[in-house]
Amino acid sequence: MPTSGPSRTAAEIASQPATWRRAAETLPRHRAALPQRGERVAVVGCGTSWFIAQAYAQLRETGGHGETDAFAASEFPLGRGYDRILAITRSGTTTEVLDLLGKVKGSLATGALTADPATPVMAAADAVAVLDFADEESVVQTRFATTALALLRAHLEAESALPAGVRTVQEAARDAERAVTEPLADAITEAEQFTFLGTGWTYGLALEAGLKMREAAGAWTEAYPAMEYRHGPISITAPGRVAWVLGPVPAGLADDVARVGGTLVAESGAAHGDLDPLADLVRAQRLAVALAEAQGQDPDRPRNLTRSVVLPSADGENG
Repeated sequence: MPTSGPSRTAAEIASQPATWRRAAETLPRHRAALPQRGERVAVVGCGTSWFIAQAYAQLRETGGHGETDAFAASEFPLGRGYDRILAITRSGTTTEVLDLLGKVKGSLATGALTADPATPVMAAADAVAVLDFADEESVVQTRFATTALALLRAHLEAESALPAGVRTVQEAARDAERAVTEPLADAITEAEQFTFLGTGWTYGLALEAGLKMREAAGAWTEAYPAMEYRHGPISITAPGRVAWVLGPVPAGLADDVARVGGTLVAESGAAHGDLDPLADLVRAQRLAVALAEAQGQDPDRPRNLTRSVVLPSADGENG
């Protein structure tokens, strides 16, 4: 059954400009958990946290802070040489993340970002940045994930390692204030299919936008690197279907979308006045909630999902 009044998810989405600013303000006390310049770093997570890890990895390496890879926690290549693992886990209880931190404990430095200080990750990682002000009641992640990325962006900014053209957290927060209030166009809310596209660090955001739409609304969504759009994904675009680019639009792509009758959404990029790509992700979050509610679904409690994935251990006990 749908919720009565605004959903909890909608309220958490709307709070993001404030949580991003607070993340930047609290950076000094979180530095021990964050990568140092020049370290070879692996960033890990599951689901949303994995996609945020991908976005950060691109930002950090492109900004010259150090070689950075992103992995689903279950797919981390044990034995590969890294100086540090940084884990992102909202709940602090995700089995795959805790298992990995346990396997590498004592052999390399580990840090974690979490929303809950009363969870096992506090002991599993060497240092933990707790963003409890961005914790959520909703099953579907929105503000914790973006706030974690805001903290990581603020760190790169403070280290003079924010890639050229990427806005500051304060600028992104101002853009997010627009993103949480501006109406969503009918061409978006009435579409039947969405292909999210990104380039560099915004590809991780595109993956996350698609996941949000599937989780909250069961929507038909896909996500690809923007330059891969012509290599197959364009075949699904048609009237009533959307190609949504987070970040710069590659040359000629708008014409290609128009040629097949699709709707191009491109509210972020390099042009003055456009939204920061992270703020554009907020618009996709809002759309997911709107579609869920229009279908009579509860976006706070989507089907088949729980707030954290805690798997049984080998002896039958919950891990």
